[in-house]
This record gives sequence, C-alpha cells and structure tokens, in this order.
Amino acid sequence: MPGADRRETQEKGFLNHMADKEQQPPPGRGNHAGKLPHPAEKKLQEAVCVLLVELCERFTFFGIVCNMILFCTVKLGYRSYQAAMVNMCFVGTSTLTPVLVGWLAEYLVGRTKLVCICMFLHFLGTALLPVVSFPFEDVYIDRRHILHALPKREQKIVFFFALLTASLGIGGIRAIVCPLSAYSLEDCGPKELLSFFNWFHWLVNLNSAVVFVSISYIQQSVARNLGFLIPFVSGLMAMITIHMVRGEMIYKPKTDSSLLTTFGVIFSALKTCCVRYRYFSTGVTSWLDHAKENHGGHYSETQVEGTKSLARLFPLFAFQILYRTCMMQIPSGYYLQTMNSNLHFGGFVLPVAAMNVISIVPLLILVPILECINSWLFSSKDNGHSPTIYIVVGHLSAALSVMVAGFSEIHRKHFPQVEQTLSEAVLLVSSMPCFHLAPQYILLGVAEALVTPSCSLLSFRLVPERMRGISMHFLALFNGAGCFMGAFFVQTAHAGTQGNWFPHLLHEGKLERFFFFLASLMMVNTLGFWTIAHRYNNLHQDCTNEFRGCLPGEKLLKHEKAIKHYNAVLESSPILSPVEKT
Repeated sequence: MPGADRRETQEKGFLNHMADKEQQPPPGRGNHAGKLPHPAEKKLQEAVCVLLVELCERFTFFGIVCNMILFCTVKLGYRSYQAAMVNMCFVGTSTLTPVLVGWLAEYLVGRTKLVCICMFLHFLGTALLPVVSFPFEDVYIDRRHILHALPKREQKIVFFFALLTASLGIGGIRAIVCPLSAYSLEDCGPKELLSFFNWFHWLVNLNSAVVFVSISYIQQSVARNLGFLIPFVSGLMAMITIHMVRGEMIYKPKTDSSLLTTFGVIFSALKTCCVRYRYFSTGVTSWLDHAKENHGGHYSETQVEGTKSLARLFPLFAFQILYRTCMMQIPSGYYLQTMNSNLHFGGFVLPVAAMNVISIVPLLILVPILECINSWLFSSKDNGHSPTIYIVVGHLSAALSVMVAGFSEIHRKHFPQVEQTLSEAVLLVSSMPCFHLAPQYILLGVAEALVTPSCSLLSFRLVPERMRGISMHFLALFNGAGCFMGAFFVQTAHAGTQGNWFPHLLHEGKLERFFFFLASLMMVNTLGFWTIAHRYNNLHQDCTNEFRGCLPGEKLLKHEKAIKHYNAVLESSPILSPVEKT
C-alpha cells in the first residue's frame, strides 16, 4: 500500500518537525550554552537602567509634591483648602497620565517619538517651576533698578502650566520607559510576584524618604524658592539615563489587547444586553457574553473572556478609591496639621514634609518582616494563601489613622499659640510639638505597606498574561480617581460648611469633623471589602484555563499533541495488525 506508506511518512515528518519546533528556545532567549551570559548580562543592565530611571522620576515627583502646600499658601496666596486640592489633583493627574500616554503610544504617535515628546514636556515643566519660585524682587540690575517681579496672576498661570507639563512628562516616563511589563514578570509565581512588589515599593519609599528629608529642608530653609531647581536636576538625570540606553530601554509590549478593546467589549455588551432585555430573553452565563460574535456582538470569544476575567477585579479596584483618598491626607490634611504645629526641635526647625518620613519608616521595617511571613506561608501546605487579609488589615489601619488624626486635631487646639517662621512668613501655630502627630503617620505607613503590594499582586496575578498590562492600567485609573475624590471631599466640606470643616486657619475651624467623617466612610469601606475578599483567595488557580482552549493556536497545539500520542500508541501496540496501523 504505497499511498498509505507515503501518508504515514508525511505524518511522521510533520510530527517530528513540530517536536523539534517545541524544543527550540524562543527567539531572543539565547541558543547556545556559551552565549547565555551575554543575554543575561544585557537583561540585567536593562533592568538596572529601568529601575534607575524609575527612581529618578519618583525623586522628581516627590520633590515637587513635598512642599507644594507651603509654596501655594505662602508664595501664591492660596487658602489652605485650595492648596490641598492643587496637591491632590497633581498627584491624581500624574497617576492617570501613564494610562493616557500608553494609549497614545499604542494607537496615534508611536513609542519612540512620544517618549521624546514626554521627555521635553518633563524638562519644560521642571524648568518652569524655578521660574515661578525664583525671587525676582531680589535680583538687581544696578543700585537703582530692580527687575520687575512677576505678577501673581502670571505666576499662577506659569505654575499650573508647569505642573501640567511635568505630569504629562511623568506619565510618559512611567508608561513607556518604566512599565511594569519591562521587569519580565510573566513566569513568576505568587510568592515571587509578592516579593517583587514588596521590594519595589520599598525602594520607591526609600527614595521618597531621602527626598522628603533633603529637598524639603533645602526648599524650606536653605535655598527657599530656589529649591525647585532640585526636581529640575533630578528630571535631567532621568532624561540623560534614558538617552544613554535609549535603544534598550524603550520596551514594546504585546499589542494583542488594549484598553480600547476592553472598553469596547463593555459598551458593546451593555448595548446588546439592553436591546436583548427589551425585545428578547437569551440565556447567557454573564452579561459580557452579549459582546461575543455568536451572541450578536462584535468581539471574539478570546477578547470577551479576557474582559470577564478583568471584570472580576472591578470590586477590588472600587474599594481602593476611598483608601487612596485616605492616603492623600498625608500631602494635604496631615501636612496642614504639621504646618500648624511646633516644628522646633532642639533649636532646629524641622521641614514640614520631613514628618512624611515617619509614615515611610513602618513600611521600610515591615517589608523584610512580611517577606519572612510570606516565605513561610507560601512554602506551607496551604497553597490557597491570599494577601486579601493584608488589604483588610491595611484598610482598617487607614481608617484608624484618620480617626486618630481627628483626636490629634482636638488635642492640638488645647495648646497655646506661638509664632513660627516658615519660608520667611510668620505664622501663628499651636505650640504642640509636631511629633504628637506621629501615630496617625505610622498607621498610614502600616496601611501602605500592607495594601499597595497586595493589590498589585492581585491585579497582576488574577488575569491572563495578555490582560496584565490592562489590569494595572485600571488599578491606576481607580487610584487616580481616589486622588480626585479626595479633592472633591475637601471642596465639598469647605463649601458645605462655609469653611468650618476644612478652614484656612485651623484653630478657627473644626478640621477634626472632616477626619471623623472620612474615618467613618473608611470603616464602611473596610467592612464592604471584607465581605467580598473571599473572591480573591485562590492565587494558584490558572485564570486562563477557563478559555485557553478557545484560542485557535492552542487548539491546534492540543490536536498536534493528541496525534503524536495516538501515533506512539499505534507503533507500540502489539495487538493491532500492520494493516490496522496503516
């Protein structure tokens, strides 16, 4: 039977080719043993450079934020609640711009061109900040002429334009140069991922501690207005680092999923669901199934199933909004409390932002301890360990922190008032030492150490690999929403109580009521998350198993493996006759 023999030979050749293809290493991962060190060394160099740029960018960011309230109130003449809102809106904008810039890089501009634009915007913003803060009235042309001071209105316009361009530049660096996918975390398990997020946030907070101590002191005491030159120098360092390794650092993620596709699936499902609910009754397991092509939608089964796995995380994201609002009290409400307390310590005036270091110290201490706990938990027989308990405890710690801040505000008003000079302005403040505010900072630091790495782990682990970048984008969107909600709460509290709950002069109002209100909301938020925390307990479940078989390529791979196995059974079976084998 020559035809059958020829067909069997062709099948064996095809299967051998597929087996050789499976054994080949992926492109770019190294081929020979002698060449392995070179790609590994190159990969390490890229990771170090990305981390260096990340730290430089965070150095710039924290340098702008650390004394913005003091600058806005003393130099620009804003009221306390307005300065707090400006600071929170800047943080929120810097959190949201990476999502916007990532979308622009993917669809409209291109990554290399856009990173050059963002570097220019970052340079422009950090360069304009010293222009706003420079003491023009102190610069002499000669003994009789003085350079005209920049009017307040133009000064404010330049200031906000500088903040906007700087936030756009920060977004470009975070989205294009330093995305989370650049750290090659695809093959990491839950233990390795949690360890990475813990130490990553540890490094970022160590960097911010250096900023809050050094830059805040320089801005407030030594160079005063010229202190904004330091963020400019830090941003310049980041751009030089990008330029040195520009060919290796511009990471290009996979383009098989996007934020627009995810939103398109959601809107298509909502539209089709509304039409079907009005005119027809169809039985589907999830409302997102209405977006599938076989249910009248416009998206493939793979795209819809990926969006369904992401939609499971929306409750987790939603409960982080109020938590982020509480965290925003450090650069707003807590900062104002510290600014209106006695900063003298042994004949030395502490920088206001230096109190933020107290909230960072618990994180720097807790991360190594949590690493030991996680190593023991993940190595034990309980493979279902999930960090949701960390999030619950962290949320509770944040609620207690804001509550303690309310009692501290009442305690602060019992001290007599004294005069204190900050940035050449004489302020009437409470004589209570600022260290009495330490408990509320410590509690928020504990909350940040527990919540942020755990949320990053759940957002990254509980979605398919192709959706992980989108999942982190959604986490950033909800975190940014928390910053803007904080600004909204401040504006509403001030307007609704005629300045009583968030006053300009703290001793004339009831700031503690604002803190108690926020603490009560956070308590309810903590209980709400506790009721749904069980949904995110199984980190070891492969979230792609539910629909991985739907992918055409993987279906083909399964068929090829089945044919290979069947052929091996036929060749080794002594029962079948030669005619049956052919």
